[in-house]
Amino acid sequence: MQLNIKNTLKHLLSFLLLSVLWLNPQTDLHAQSFESNIDNQLNEIFDPEGPGAVFLVAKDGKTVYRKAFGKANLELDVDMTPNKVFQIGSMTKQFTAVGILILEEEGKLSLEDDIRTYISDFPVQGDRLTLRHLLNHTSGIKDFTKMKTIMQIARKDMSPKELIDFFKNEPIEFSPGEKFEYNNSGYVVLGYIIEHVSGMSYENFIEQKVFGKLGMANSRYASDRELIKNRAYGYHDRGGYTNKMWVSLNIPYASGSLMSTVDDMLIWQNALNSEELLSHETLQKAFTPGTLTNGENTTYGFGWHLKEWDGEPVREHGGSIFGFKSMGVYLPDQDIYVVGFSNCDCNSPTVVTREIAKIVLSELSE
Repeated sequence: MQLNIKNTLKHLLSFLLLSVLWLNPQTDLHAQSFESNIDNQLNEIFDPEGPGAVFLVAKDGKTVYRKAFGKANLELDVDMTPNKVFQIGSMTKQFTAVGILILEEEGKLSLEDDIRTYISDFPVQGDRLTLRHLLNHTSGIKDFTKMKTIMQIARKDMSPKELIDFFKNEPIEFSPGEKFEYNNSGYVVLGYIIEHVSGMSYENFIEQKVFGKLGMANSRYASDRELIKNRAYGYHDRGGYTNKMWVSLNIPYASGSLMSTVDDMLIWQNALNSEELLSHETLQKAFTPGTLTNGENTTYGFGWHLKEWDGEPVREHGGSIFGFKSMGVYLPDQDIYVVGFSNCDCNSPTVVTREIAKIVLSELSE
């Protein structure tokens, strides 16, 4: 009788252990396998004694992987931690695009508005140039970051209008809607339009209408002067590590001047899947490919590249700004989000972020 009780207890404990392994993704053997795969990939890229990175993976809106690698500050020998704040570069464009859509939903502008509605002296050279063209990079205006004279203004704290005046009279590259060409100038103009229509600075608009509303407490307009808790410091590798080059953050402006953490970016991604900021119908405009005048579709919406992996829809965008690189990949059908930030522009997270997303797709979606 005593032996039977022991056997019964043994079977019961085994059953409970298997149940825990099945129900808890943190202890699931499958989850451990994908975690090891990600660790192996990232440990090969990021030197424990060099500039580092932070990566977060979420499935169904919940974090399943969150780790830091390398150093947040080389001079002070400070290890990277997952809560560090990074400059995110062109991932800023997602927020600018949503800002425009917020104003559209409030009835304060239309995507079909001509740019001259807001900047009367902008030379459109006979063609109609709309906010939609700016959002989906089909405007044809000159990208100021490709101008040979860019370094003349790189350290000047210019106003948005002064920055627009710097490039607005440059010859157009093509007629609006004729082709897709990634363009930072368009998002500078959109930032100015947000200010013009809302009566708020771009910084205040994004911080109040987006970061504050969503509880993204560690996201902000970037600054090299202010004290920012948990800041990751940026580096270059030019035959040896150096501190990042200083430029005025008024220059990347609405095309690339925001800061965030991987945790806040998950809050952002989850908010996009709800209606906290915009109706589903309005937000889908951002995830719809642009259409050229010849009827062809591009692979860009508003602030996101729109791709497919073997029939699986993918939304992604990266960022690059002096001393930092970033990348975010989202698989909407599987609700998988992967975001990676690096504090050296020598270590782009673009490729490995995509690889991690594919690992998660294969191992956690079965």
